[in-house]
Amino acid sequence: MFSALINTIKPRPSVATIQADVLAGLTIGIIALPLSMALAIASGVPPQHGLYTAIVAGIVIALTGGSLVNISGPTAAFVVVLLPIVQKFGIGGLLLSGLIAGIILIIMGVSKLGTLIEVVPYPVTVGFTAGIAVVIATLQIKDFLGLTVEAVDGHYIEKVGAIIRALPSITLADFLIGLLSLLVLILWPRFRSKVPGHLVAVLLGALAAVLVQKISPDFVAATIGSRFHFELNGLQGSGIPPILPSLNWPWNLPGADGTPVGLNWNLIHDLFPSAIAIAVLGAIESLLCAVIADGMVGSRHDSNDELIGQGIGNVLAPFFGGIPATAAIARTAANIKAGGRSPIASIVHGLFILVAILILAPLLSYIPMASMAALLLMVAWNMSEAKHFIRTVKVAPGSDVAVLLICFSLTVLFDMVIAVGVGMSLAAVLFIQRSISLTTATKVEGRNQEYGELPAAISLYDINGPLFFGSAQKAMKNITSVTPDVRVVVLDMTKVNMIDMSAIMAMETICRNLEKNGLGLVINNLQPRMILTLRKAGLRKQAGKVEFSRSLAEGIEKAKEML
Repeated sequence: MFSALINTIKPRPSVATIQADVLAGLTIGIIALPLSMALAIASGVPPQHGLYTAIVAGIVIALTGGSLVNISGPTAAFVVVLLPIVQKFGIGGLLLSGLIAGIILIIMGVSKLGTLIEVVPYPVTVGFTAGIAVVIATLQIKDFLGLTVEAVDGHYIEKVGAIIRALPSITLADFLIGLLSLLVLILWPRFRSKVPGHLVAVLLGALAAVLVQKISPDFVAATIGSRFHFELNGLQGSGIPPILPSLNWPWNLPGADGTPVGLNWNLIHDLFPSAIAIAVLGAIESLLCAVIADGMVGSRHDSNDELIGQGIGNVLAPFFGGIPATAAIARTAANIKAGGRSPIASIVHGLFILVAILILAPLLSYIPMASMAALLLMVAWNMSEAKHFIRTVKVAPGSDVAVLLICFSLTVLFDMVIAVGVGMSLAAVLFIQRSISLTTATKVEGRNQEYGELPAAISLYDINGPLFFGSAQKAMKNITSVTPDVRVVVLDMTKVNMIDMSAIMAMETICRNLEKNGLGLVINNLQPRMILTLRKAGLRKQAGKVEFSRSLAEGIEKAKEML
C-alpha cells in the first residue's frame, strides 16, 4: 500500500516533473468533468455524485494504490451493474454496495490475488467490455433523441422495446444538439488539437442550445438544469449544488422508495452479489489499465497494492456521496500523453473538479442531456473494441469464441452479476483445460544411453507437467494397466513441478493397485519438497515395494534389484 506515493517522493521529483504532472492533471480534470457527470447520469444518479467520485476516489486511490499514473473515477464498465442497483435499492443501496465492494477489493489485495486477476483470459474481458458497450449505447438513445419513455428498466429486451415504442416522441432539438456533439467528438481528433474533444463537444452543444433557443423559443433541449434539482438550506436549485462533498452515512441516503435505505443484514445479503460483480469488474479494469500504463511509460505497478488502493477509495467515497470507482483506461492514457508520471496528476485532476463544482456549478446546468448522451455513445464505441471482437471470432480457437460470445450475451441479455459469475467460472475452466493438456504420461520404450536396454519386466513412464486435480487422473490412469510380464514400474518425475491432494490420492491408488498385483514402484527424481509432501501423506519408502531415486540410472538399478 502507498507504493505509488513512495515511488513518487523517493527519489524526489524535479520541478519540471511536477509542472508536467500539474498540467496533465488539469487536462484530465477538463476531460473528466463532463464525463463523470455523464457516467453518473447513466448509472441512474444525479451528476454531482460522479464528480464527488472523481474527487474523493481519484485522490485517495492515487495516494494508496500501486500504479503511478492510473486515473480513477466513475467508469463506463460499471454502468451496466450500477443502474439495476439504483432502480431496485436507490442511491443509498448503490453507495452501500460500493462500500462492500471496496472491502472485497481490500481483501483481494491483502490475499495477493492481484496476479491472478491480471491473467483473466482475453475472450472474457472482451466479451464483458463489448457487452457493456452495447448496453450503454442502447441506453443513451433515449436522451440522444429526446424520447419520452415511460420507464427504461427491466432486462435488455424490455429496454429496447420501451425505446422503440417511444420513437414517435422524438424531440428535434435534442436530436440536433446530440448530433452536433457527436460529430464534434468524431471529427475533432483530426485537428490534432491539445484541447480535449469532450470539452469542445459539450461547450458547442450548450452554446448551440442557448443561442438557438433565443432565436426560436420553441427550440428547447433538455439540460442538466431542467432534469436535476436539489434543495440547499431550504432553497430549491437546478443542476448541481455548488458545495463541497460532505460526510454522510451511506445508509442514511434514500432507497428506491425515497426513505433512508438503512443498514441491516437482509440488505447486505441482497447487495452482496452486486458488490462482488463491482469488485471483480473494478479489479479487472484497474489492473488492465495498470498493465497498459506500464507499457506506455516503462514503469511497473504493484497489482496487490493497486487492489488495496482501489478498495480504500471505494470504502471512503460512499461517505462523501461517491459511487463505485476504478481506474479509467482512456483517462489514464490521456494523462500519460499529457506528461503525467506520478499521482500528483490524479490529485490535481480531483482538485480541479472540486474547484469547478464551487465556481462553475451554475454554468454546468446548461449542458444538454443530448450532449451527455453523445459523449457516452463515443465512450461505448471506444470501449467496444469492435475490431478486436470481430478478429477474435474469426481467428480464435472454438473454445475461446464460445467463451467470448457467452460473456457478451450474458452481459447484454441478463446482467453483470450473472455475467461476471459465469465469465470467471469459464476463465477457470479454460485455465484448467489448458493446464491439463500440458501434463502427459508417456511410456518409454527402446534403448537409452543413460540406462541401456530396459528389461521386459520393467515399465518406464515419463511424467511431464503439473499434477493437480485436473491432470492427475489423466496422467495416471494408464499406469496400472501393464502387461503380465511387467514386475516393476518406474515413474520418471523429473519434469513434475507441482503435486496437489488429488495427485497424492492418485499416487496412493497406483501404489495400492501395484502392490495388490505384486508389482514394485520406483519414483525417480521427484523434487525434495514434493517427496516431503508424499511422506506427510503416508507414502514412504518400502523395501521391495516403493523406492525413491535421484537419477534415472539409479532408478533403473533399483528396479532391477526389486526384480
